[in-house]
Amino acid sequence: MFNTYDVIVVGAGHAGCEAAASAANMGCKTLLVTMSLQNIAQMSCNPAMGGIAKGQIVREIDALGGYSGIVSDKTAIQFKMLNKSKGPAMWSPRVQSDRMRFAEEWRLMLENTPNLDFYQEMVKGLLIKNNKIKGVVTSLGIEIKAKTVVLTNGTFLNGLIHIGEKQFGGGRAGESAAFGITEDLKKVGFEAGRMKTGTPPRVDGRSLDYSKMREEPGDEVPDKFSYSDETKPLIHQKLCHMTYTSLDVHDILREGFDRSPMFNGRIKSIGPRYCPSIEDKINRFADKERHQLFVEPEGWHTVEVYVNGFSTSLPEDIQYKALSSVAGFENVKFFRPGYAIEYDYFPPTQLKHTLETKLVDGLYFAGQINGTTGYEEAASQGLMAGINAALKVKEQEPLILRRDEAYIGVLIDDLITKGTEEPYRMFTSRAEYRTLLRQDNADFRLTPKSFQIGLASEKRMRRMEYKFNESEKMVDFFKETSITPQETNPILEEKESSPMTQSDKMFKVFSRPQIDLNDMLKFEKVQNYIHENNLDKEIIEQAEIQVKYSGYIEKERNNAEKLIRLEDIKIPTNFDYHKIKSMSIEAKQKLSAIRPVTISQASRISGVSPADISVLLIYMGR
Repeated sequence: MFNTYDVIVVGAGHAGCEAAASAANMGCKTLLVTMSLQNIAQMSCNPAMGGIAKGQIVREIDALGGYSGIVSDKTAIQFKMLNKSKGPAMWSPRVQSDRMRFAEEWRLMLENTPNLDFYQEMVKGLLIKNNKIKGVVTSLGIEIKAKTVVLTNGTFLNGLIHIGEKQFGGGRAGESAAFGITEDLKKVGFEAGRMKTGTPPRVDGRSLDYSKMREEPGDEVPDKFSYSDETKPLIHQKLCHMTYTSLDVHDILREGFDRSPMFNGRIKSIGPRYCPSIEDKINRFADKERHQLFVEPEGWHTVEVYVNGFSTSLPEDIQYKALSSVAGFENVKFFRPGYAIEYDYFPPTQLKHTLETKLVDGLYFAGQINGTTGYEEAASQGLMAGINAALKVKEQEPLILRRDEAYIGVLIDDLITKGTEEPYRMFTSRAEYRTLLRQDNADFRLTPKSFQIGLASEKRMRRMEYKFNESEKMVDFFKETSITPQETNPILEEKESSPMTQSDKMFKVFSRPQIDLNDMLKFEKVQNYIHENNLDKEIIEQAEIQVKYSGYIEKERNNAEKLIRLEDIKIPTNFDYHKIKSMSIEAKQKLSAIRPVTISQASRISGVSPADISVLLIYMGR
């Protein structure tokens, strides 16, 4: 029935879809196995992509040749660039998505991907021989052989759904849990744990009174995610709204605490710290009189609405009573209540930087199985696991992104070096080099790497080179073009910046903190340059960032280069840390368990001090 595949991907959520697409696009014979082909790329929680740091990840996925950015653009109903009041290192794109269209577009893109087959059935076990993956076993007992396997099981591994005092098996509302894989992995020595996530009620938009809420429109001039010319920014956008809880709402919610699985001990695992349930919020922040609720439409043509900020596993009668007391929700009708879900995960310190497991050769983990939360984090891991599985099949060097090269590099390094005991979410604060890792330059950072391994197309590469060269030329134009005090001082005076006494280069004036691009566009020389070279918004914005932040960028690049020197110092695979007498016991234990590949990675392990690293360097003859 089945020939041997190069790559089998188990699970068709965000991680699985990116893994399957990348492996297939790199020329590997790939099989995507899922329990439901109707639910490919389902947005299990909020109908949105991007956000703080997550938007940067989607841009990176796109720059590497993944599909998430293109699908997000094609199915967006609203676009916002968050944090525009801050520096460009903090700008984060986000879209509201049409949930049904999002899944449909993913399915169509995958069906149009060469080398990719589909099969609908539950995978209940793994074929492992001599610590090497050989394939998978389905619930019907069919054995499908493969050279590599990528597990992207999301919340389905032994999934357990909680609503108040009721609990039942499931991987998502209306879908069964997956059994067997955890047990197979434990048999070969993997350590497993449990995590929790949750989702809010979905409600009927026709039952809401939007006049009592604040309108939340998209950007006046919307941008898009993908660097390709395959997508276009939105022309029309859909409104979102915002309302608030109140002390009355909080009192009603507390009535259900004695029946809450979070507080009565039924849920024993840890949920996401940065996306807590509403009951967790009012318990932890008892001094707050209200919490924001974002009222988000699920698509262009549906009346279904997502209540962002009201994630809960309280009994459904309490959910209904509390939400009915929120302004605008007085006559609310539920489509379905919110719920919490517990599922198995595998502490990610059991992985290499490639996302291949240390215990089983050719087996890769991506997404919530590694303890992360969020579509974007999952998709980026799926992409990297798919890429590295394909490279392994081709017997080529793996693709590993450093912390100074991508948020994806920070994410994977954090997971495998530090591990996680709660659902991991990406933030800009996790990246030491966020001035380098901006959303606007992900193509500069990553497209050449992807083109080199055969994933990003030549068209993508040429487009990136054009943008890079033209933005560099524009920076040179600012450095080489002089302006006089007569033409400049009126602008400086208007911006309360000290006047010029003699002619100077545009670069110097543009570098002043009070001066922005709109000021520079008042110069005829700048307008003519843009017009003559037919420059688009992306190129002009890139040149502006290079001028305004050149000092910060240079400083961060120098810091990164110092760290890279430590990345070059490799630690032998079977190094015996216990023979170093002057190293702390904790450091010996952590280093022996995690097995860092470089001195740099060793220095980031919790419990390993600078003194321990010094001793290690001396011992290695450095």
